[in-house]
Amino acid sequence: MKGNIVFVVIFGLFSSFLHSQENKAAVDTTIVEKEKKLELKLDIVSRYLWRGQCWGGDYVALQPTIEYAVTAKLSLGFWATTNFKYDYFYPDGATAYKGYQEMDFYATYQITDYLQVQLWDYYWPSVSKVAGVDNRFFNYGKNGVKTVDATLYFDFSEGYKYPFNVTLSTLVAGNDYRYDDDGNNPKQNFTTYIELGYTIKPFNKLPSNSIKEIEFAPVIGAVLNNKAGYYSYADYDKVSFVNMGLKVSKEIDLGRGITMPIFINYIHNDAKRNTETFGNNFLVAGISIDY
Repeated sequence: MKGNIVFVVIFGLFSSFLHSQENKAAVDTTIVEKEKKLELKLDIVSRYLWRGQCWGGDYVALQPTIEYAVTAKLSLGFWATTNFKYDYFYPDGATAYKGYQEMDFYATYQITDYLQVQLWDYYWPSVSKVAGVDNRFFNYGKNGVKTVDATLYFDFSEGYKYPFNVTLSTLVAGNDYRYDDDGNNPKQNFTTYIELGYTIKPFNKLPSNSIKEIEFAPVIGAVLNNKAGYYSYADYDKVSFVNMGLKVSKEIDLGRGITMPIFINYIHNDAKRNTETFGNNFLVAGISIDY
C-alpha cells in the first residue's frame, strides 16, 4: 500500500510537469527528425501484469527497453522488469512471488506493412534459490526458467487505416511441458495465446491539443490450450479469457526526440480456476520515457 501511495504522488508530479512542458514541445521545431537506429525506453508501472498474470505482487516495477534497427525491417531488442524485491512469501499455504525479475531478448521482422513476426526469449530466474529450479540461462529444460515465444502480430492501423490489431503467440521451446495423469511423460505443450485489440481516438477532431491525442485501447486476450499450466492464473481444460481490459493513454512530445506517454490500464482476468492472490481485477498506472 505504501508503494502505491508513493507511485501515485510521483505520477501526479510527473503529470503536472508534463502538462506544463506540452506547449514548449509543440513549438520546438528546430530539430529535424532523422531515422533512429537505436531506441531507448523506460517504463515505470504500479505493478507488472502480463496477459492477465500478475507477477511480483503489488509493487512498483521498472521496465527498460533497448531496441536497435538492424535494417528497415529487422530489429533486435532487450526488455527487462524488476520490482527490487528479493524474497518470497507464502499466503494461504501456496507459494507466491514477492520478488520478480525477468530479462528477455527479442527479434522482430516486418514482413508486410501489416504483418510482423516476433521471436521472444523469456528468462525469469527466481530471486532466491528454490529447490528444483535451475536458473542457468541456457537451460530450456523442465526445471529451467526459459521459454521461447513465436508471435505473429497483425496491425492494420497504418496502411489500411483500420485501427485494430491481432496477436497470435505460441510457446515453441523451453519450460512449457504437459504431463499425463501420473505426472510422467512430459511433452512440449505449445501453449497458444490470441489477442484482439482496437485503438480509438474519440477527441482527435477537437481543437484542444490537451485531449485530442488521448487514446482508448480495448483488448480481449485468451489462452487456447493451457494444459502445461504456463499461465498460472488461467483455466487448464478450456479456452480461458485472461486479459480483458481497457488502456487509456496520452503521448506527450517533449521535443528533441523525447516523448513521455502516460497511461492507466484496467484488466479483468475471467478465468474460472484463477488462483490469483490479488483477485481478478487490476488497475495499472504507468509513465514511459522514450528516446
